[in-house]
Amino acid sequence: MSQLPLDLVRTLLAVVDEGTFDAAAGALHVTPSAVSQRVKTLEQRVGRVLLVRTKPVRPTDSGEVIVRFARQLARLEHDAHASLGMTGSHETTRVSIAVNADSLATWFLPALAQVPEELRPCYELRREDEDHTARLLREGLVMAAVTSSPDAVAGCSVRALGRMRYVPVASPAFAARRLGGVGSEVALKDVIADVPVVAFDRHDDFQDAFVRRLKRGHRASTVRHYVPTSEGFVDAVAAGLGWGMLPEAQAQPLLDDGRLIALAPERSVDVPLFWQQWKLDSPALTAVAEAVAAAGAAALHG
Repeated sequence: MSQLPLDLVRTLLAVVDEGTFDAAAGALHVTPSAVSQRVKTLEQRVGRVLLVRTKPVRPTDSGEVIVRFARQLARLEHDAHASLGMTGSHETTRVSIAVNADSLATWFLPALAQVPEELRPCYELRREDEDHTARLLREGLVMAAVTSSPDAVAGCSVRALGRMRYVPVASPAFAARRLGGVGSEVALKDVIADVPVVAFDRHDDFQDAFVRRLKRGHRASTVRHYVPTSEGFVDAVAAGLGWGMLPEAQAQPLLDDGRLIALAPERSVDVPLFWQQWKLDSPALTAVAEAVAAAGAAALHG
């Protein structure tokens, strides 16, 4: 089996991160032709095309494998230097994580606060829908991810965190005006598909899933307000723009003080969440994983 020379692997990573061969050459302090030759040599060694030569360049499926390896190698190198006392006393440990907006707005950040400060973690969070966070992990752009997929990405471990529960809610004024006061589930079923709804973005199908449970074969209204922030979504529903599915943790305080009412609590939608991370013996990543698992166990449904 052909070896992967580290200088070639690092060059490929530089091209992907910088976006062009010229920019990578500047970052590596070599000529663009040297960068091009290194990439070609690496492609010949593995027998596969590793880059799509667009602007910016992007890795092929095989290229993603090498890029992920390069990032993992850099992480291991950093940890080895730290263990040997070869890093500066003020050097931080960067931990990149993909996480969905609702977790970020509710239970996730307190978890990071529990990671020991002596590890000097420096977080780079990438907000992405839980159905797509695994893609960032697969591409090597993050070290770990909160995802809805139980299927481990190659080279990663996976553990269940719990289920995030979403409940259908609306403001009292909206319910009285558009939903007939929500007298019964039967009455709700007759009107729910025809009234304005709030959605996070065009990928958000929680509201459609709820309507399908009430009325098979139907989906939420085409009158949709897209509000792509977790906090803004809550505000839009509370303001009466439409009804929507809110994380239980965000909805409960507003239900308690009467700013929202539950439409059909027994028809909640649960989304299973999982933690996936690189299989690396990294003290910082291990500490983050333990803190996230503990926070998930406390905040999510089992």
